[in-house]
Amino acid sequence: MNDIAGESTGQGPDFDRAPSGRDPARACVLLAHQPVQIHEAVRHHVDLQLSGHTHGGRLWPGNFIAAAANPTVAGLDRYGDTQLYVSRGAGAWGPPTRVGAPSDITVIELASRRA
Repeated sequence: MNDIAGESTGQGPDFDRAPSGRDPARACVLLAHQPVQIHEAVRHHVDLQLSGHTHGGRLWPGNFIAAAANPTVAGLDRYGDTQLYVSRGAGAWGPPTRVGAPSDITVIELASRRA
C-alpha cells in the first residue's frame, strides 16, 4: 500500500484498488508504512496489517510524539477483526540513539488453520 505521505502528490493509499480482486476466503495481509492506516484497513476487512514508521518512540520527546500520532507504537494490537503489528525497526532516523525502545527485526510466520 502506498504511504499516506504520498497524498500530497496524488500517490497516497488506494484502499479500493489495493485489495480488489482478492479471494475473500483467503487471509488479507496489508503492508502499510504507517500504523495510522489501520482504521481504513478495518473498514476494508484486512486481516493483518504490518507497519513500522514509529521507531518505537526512540527517546524523549519522540516517545510522546509517536504515541500521540499512532494508534499502536510497537507490538501487536487488535482493532475489531483486524490485527496490527508494528515493528520498531532496526535502524534509526535522526541521531542513531535508542533509549527504552530497542531495535527489532520481526519474523512472522503465517499458517493456515486448515490441515
